[in-house]
Parts: sequence; structure tokens; C-alpha cells
Amino acid sequence: MFTGIDEVDWASMRHAYGSAEDVPGLLRGLASADPAEREIALDGMYGAVHHQGDVYDSTLACVPYLFALAAREEVRDRGEIVELLVSIGGDGETPEGMDEARAMARVAVRAGAEVFAGLTGDPDPGVRRAAANAVVRYLDEPGRMLGLLRERITVERDDRVLIALTESLGMLARRHPRHAAEAVDLLTTLGMAPYGPGQRLAALGQLAGCAPDRLPADLVPTVLGLLRQRSEQRARPSCEPDRPDTNTLVGRLRRLRPSDEEGSQLLRTLHSALDGRVADRIALLNGQLTSADPTVRCNAMWMSLGLFLDWRADYSTPVALIGAQLAAEEDQLRYAATSVLDDLYHLAAPAADDLHRLVMSRPDLWVQHRQYGGPALGEPLKALARSGDPRAVPVLAELLDTPGTPSDLGHVVGHLGMSADRLAPALRESLARVPLDAPDIHDRADALLSALGALDDTESVPLVLRLLTDLPEHRLRSIVVHAALRTLRGFGATAHQAIPVVRGLLEGDSAVEAADALWALEGDADAVLPVLTTRDGEVVAHRDAPEVLGRMGPAAAPAVDGLRRMLDSPHEWQRTAVACALWRIGGETETARVLPLLRTTWTETPALRQPIAECVADLGPAGAPLHDLLRTELASPQRYTAPSGGFGPMAVLSDERLLRICRGVLEVG
Repeated sequence: MFTGIDEVDWASMRHAYGSAEDVPGLLRGLASADPAEREIALDGMYGAVHHQGDVYDSTLACVPYLFALAAREEVRDRGEIVELLVSIGGDGETPEGMDEARAMARVAVRAGAEVFAGLTGDPDPGVRRAAANAVVRYLDEPGRMLGLLRERITVERDDRVLIALTESLGMLARRHPRHAAEAVDLLTTLGMAPYGPGQRLAALGQLAGCAPDRLPADLVPTVLGLLRQRSEQRARPSCEPDRPDTNTLVGRLRRLRPSDEEGSQLLRTLHSALDGRVADRIALLNGQLTSADPTVRCNAMWMSLGLFLDWRADYSTPVALIGAQLAAEEDQLRYAATSVLDDLYHLAAPAADDLHRLVMSRPDLWVQHRQYGGPALGEPLKALARSGDPRAVPVLAELLDTPGTPSDLGHVVGHLGMSADRLAPALRESLARVPLDAPDIHDRADALLSALGALDDTESVPLVLRLLTDLPEHRLRSIVVHAALRTLRGFGATAHQAIPVVRGLLEGDSAVEAADALWALEGDADAVLPVLTTRDGEVVAHRDAPEVLGRMGPAAAPAVDGLRRMLDSPHEWQRTAVACALWRIGGETETARVLPLLRTTWTETPALRQPIAECVADLGPAGAPLHDLLRTELASPQRYTAPSGGFGPMAVLSDERLLRICRGVLEVG
């Protein structure tokens, strides 16, 4: 296995943490008889030699030894070694522009494809399961692959390996269109009785991705029936080997996996492949969430976010069913439910009664004490407040009246509307109590200012000014100053007593933010424009300057030429801000200039749709040339933030805000 390993000049090679001289020890550790030593070695391989998917010269040098280890039956946990090889080799293809190290890694792993083919018949089911995936990625003969998979499906008796073989058939169908028909025919057969429920679910998930027309007409009842059968089978004792309890990333990730990771992956694959078939996915979720098996319900909640974050629909029923899990005895069900509901904001309203019951019955969940940082709102209370339910207000008031108020409490106030008005005095008192030299003042003050601004509480102006005048120098001081100026800008002319202080900031590091606030306070263009433009008419080099000029409208006309010169900026976000500013300032006279840019940006960069829609809203009738984009947006079933990975937990909130802006414009229009 290790022939010649000591002749390799490992010390001259590198991995993520420097010299690769420790790599021979890691490779030998993978062959250890001690399971803990094997796990520590595997952790080292992923943590250094193949850190976050990177490929180094030491990674390439390991490939022959990893293949040798994978081929020796006396080595334990070889399935994980095969998975490591697959990760190093990537998807088996070498697209243009790939860096040399990754391309060489793919070539090296592809060269071992025959080893993977042999391992599909290995005595160890874990090896057979990993090899099924590897064969389709790296073997160059699709006809032979198909025959090999067909043969292995015929003789295989391990359910988990059968699922892996079935999933590999789907990958083959997608990668090799000439052989797709045969693979799809076999998948169609595997999706029916007498095959086991896990294999049938795997086949249906693959068909949904490569041949949706071959799915059964009664897909949802079929899938739910298979889930019930599979749950009955899962009640049998597990044959999974014991794992060491090591303090490694590999070990921690393994412990964090769902109790039924296979079932979770089967249904996640199916949901992802169904994609825009939202009605089917909702019906499937409803069935999962009413299952007698708590593991099925838990898996359903974790995968529900993928649907909620990507597609617009009426989710009242599945959300209410998720809320019902809050009363379950199993802690993991309550944790999953609160985590999902916390990301849904006002879409969590159908679960508000269940959230309120949990909040009132479990005061210990009102606050979570984190290992790092101060106390924060507990997820049930935060989800209730974010849903806009006024029943959160008395609980928030109680927390504001006790020591150790959660630092993020202020951030949920804006979701509660007028029902939170009664919190204003306590919020002011909390802001007054924040020591100006507190190390976390930027977090605490920002949240409280956000809340007072949302409540339009002009009585807090003296406290806001205290932050601007008395705050000591600190590396994060600007965060607090900018938050205070944003709050004053929101108050507008009613905060006129702040004008002298804000004027005093027009020459400092926060000059642009101060100019923005001053325009809202008194509308003095003569004081504001010199801050935003240079003597020769250029716009100052500040990210927010074009947006501030746009808010000034026609009063910023002297800056138009400078803004026009910025329309060829290499940064799309800046071109968009400039175009919107020009339109706000010049109205119809700038329409022909900015319209093509805004249309292109709307289509090509969804992340910038919200500022464009806000601009259209501000323009009133003059924004009509872009109303068609807003109508199309409202008719689209997919969230503009999809896929969900792009916006994370803010996806729903951001998308719903865009829809609200679009509706407001078109209703007025």
C-alpha cells in the first residue's frame, strides 16, 4: 500500500497549513486498526490536504496511495476513502478555464476508474455504495457503465447500495443522452413493485430529474405510501457500525447528520427535481408533516425551506402543520419547527397560535444565552414577533424591563407595526442605559435605533444626539454614528432640533451620511451639495453619494453631469444607483438615457430589482415605462431571490418587500 512513500519529498510539498511532511502519517492513519485513529487521519486529509475542496501538489501525490488503500480489503472504512477520491476528482469532467491542479487531479482520479469498477463488487457494502457513484463519474464507457449498474442491481441485496446504484443510473442518464433511454426504462421499472420502498423512492427522484413524463400520475400518494413502508422497515435494528467519538470536524459533522440521513436525501432529491411543481411539493410536504413517524416530519421541515424560499405560493397549510410540531415531545421537532418559522417572517402567521402557546408555556425559551456575545432572543419569541403577531409585544416589554435585555430585540420591533408603540418608552430607557464605552455598543445601539426609527419615535431625538456628540473614539464608532444619522433621516423635519449637530458632521468621516440626514431635516441643498460633489462637478467617491443625490430630486440638478459620467462604471450596483438618481433628478428628460440600463439590470441582476422598483415607486406616473417589469414580477411564480442559496434566510423578507412595492405602484397607477 505504501511502497515508495518514504522516497517522496513530502517536505517540499504544501497543503493548506504549510509543509506536507505530515501527510505520510495521515495516509498510514487511514489504514490503522484503531477507528479513532482512522477518523483523525480522515479529518486531516479533508482539513489540510483537501482543505475546502482545494487541490495542492501533496493532494495529487496522495492519489496513488488512496487508490491502493481503497483496493485492500483488510483496510476498514474504505468507502470513505473512495468518497475522498471522488471529492478530489470532482465531477469527472474538465471544463475550460479550470486551474491546472484541479485538472490534474481529475485526470489522476479518472486514471483509476478501473479500480472503482472492481470495487462495485467489493465485500464491504460501504465501498460498493461509494463505488457506484464513482464509476459513473470516471469510467469512459457509458455502455459498459449501464451494463455494470444493471448487473449489480440484479445481484445486490443491501438496500443502501441499491439506492446508490439507482441514483447512479439517474446520473448516467443525465450525463450520457445516447444511453438515457435505456437508463430511464430501468429507472421506471425500479420505481414500481416489487422493489423496496427506498429504492423506489430513489428511482422516482431520479425520474423527476431526467424524465418527469415517466413519473406516475398518482405521484404524491405513491411517495407517501412508500414513506410509510420505509418507516416500518426502519423500525428494525440498524446494522450501522459503531463510530468513534472523536473531537474532529469529520466526527462532529457525522453527529450532526439527521437520524435518517438517507431518507432526508431521498426526499430532498425528489423535491429538488420537482422544482416548480409547487402544488405537488406542497401536497407532499403536507403528507410528510402529518406522518406518524417523527423522523419523517423532522426531515420534511428541514427540506421545506427550499420550497418556501424559492417559490411564491399559499403555504398556509404546511406552515400551520409545522407550527403543530412545536407541541411535540421530541426536542428535535421543536428545534426544526422554530428554525424554519424564524426564517419566514410574516409568512409564519398561520403558526402564530402555536408559537404563542410555546412562548407562554416556556419562559425559559424567551432568551438564548450564546457562548460568544450577549443574550439574544430565543427563536420561538423571535419567530412570533417577526410574524407580526401583537401577542409578542407584552413579552418583549417584560424583557425590556429586566436586566440583560437581548441585544437583538430592537430588530424585531419593526415587524410588529403600530402594536409595538407601547414599547417606545422602554426602548428609549434601554438606549439611555447603554454605556457609551461599552465594547458592544455598535450592536446594542444599532438594534435600539432601528426599533425607535421603525416606531417614528421623535421623543428619542435627544438620545440619538447623545450618541453623535458624546460617543468616544472607537474602531466601530462609525457604525453607531451612521445608524444614528439614518434614524434622524427617517424622522425628517420633526427632528429639527438635531440640525446643528448634524451640520457639525458635514466635514468629518461621516459627511455623506450627515448630508443625507440634513437634507431630510431641513432640505438645504446649498449645504448638502458641496458635500456630495467636488468643485469641478464630479460626484464624490462614496458608495452612497448617488443614492443621496437621487433622494434630493430636482434640487440635485447641478450634479447631473457628474452622475452621467458615472454611467459607465464597471460596477453594476453603482451604475444602477446612478441611473436611478438621474431619473429621480431629471424625470422624463433622463428616461431615454437610463431606461435601457435599468431594463437590462432588472433582467440580468435580480439582486438589484428592489432598488429599481423603489425608484419606479418614487417617480409616480413618470415611472410608467417600467411598469411592465413590475407586472411580470407579480405574475412570476418564482421568487426573485431564488435559488435560495443567494439570499439565505432574508430571501422571503426581501422577496415579499419587492412584491409589496410592485403592488403599491400598480395599484396607484
